[in-house]
Amino acid sequence: MAEKSLRDRIIESSLRLFEEYGYHKVTVDQIVKASGTSKGGFYHNFKSKDELLYTVHDHFISYVLEKGQQAYQTFATPTEKLDAIIRSFVMMIDLYRSEVTVFYQESSYLAPEYFSLIEEKRDHYKGIMFKVIQDGIDCGEFRQELPVPIMAMAIFGMINWIYKWYQKTGRYSIEEIAVIYSDIILKSILTPETMNKPEYSRFFLTSSDINIAPV
Repeated sequence: MAEKSLRDRIIESSLRLFEEYGYHKVTVDQIVKASGTSKGGFYHNFKSKDELLYTVHDHFISYVLEKGQQAYQTFATPTEKLDAIIRSFVMMIDLYRSEVTVFYQESSYLAPEYFSLIEEKRDHYKGIMFKVIQDGIDCGEFRQELPVPIMAMAIFGMINWIYKWYQKTGRYSIEEIAVIYSDIILKSILTPETMNKPEYSRFFLTSSDINIAPV
């Protein structure tokens, strides 16, 4: 396995410190010590602690945006697109758990120039979700009585909260949770006619997908 770069070590160390103590209570000196480098090494990779916090945020928002764009471009129907977006969004919680935690705890501390960059990507991702839902309504796959913004924000809210309770050692894997969330959301938004399409049965939960034995 390749040795981690100094940049990666600094990011990982800062994530642990930001999670435990909060952004403002962590100093560059603490990050330098935890990552086993020098101040020169730190400032060679990041011009400031503000830029480091931005980098932490940018990692996961770039991932979900890329997956959202990929889903929209790859799949043919709104149902297929929404399923792919939901699953990739849930998987993000596992891949970027620390980044997501720091984002929700510390995003208000982003410098204005960095906040605007993150907000631009968030708005782009939100736009993809809005477009997929509107496409689904327009083609008759999604229920037309559901307001697009409320449905989109409900999906974001459900998935964003996973970081608060998900544990790798928990009863359900992140893959199983992704299947469950897709099932819950699609069954709430699809029209009865769409749910009854044989080709869409693969999107719905079966007993073989997860361990459904009683707790």
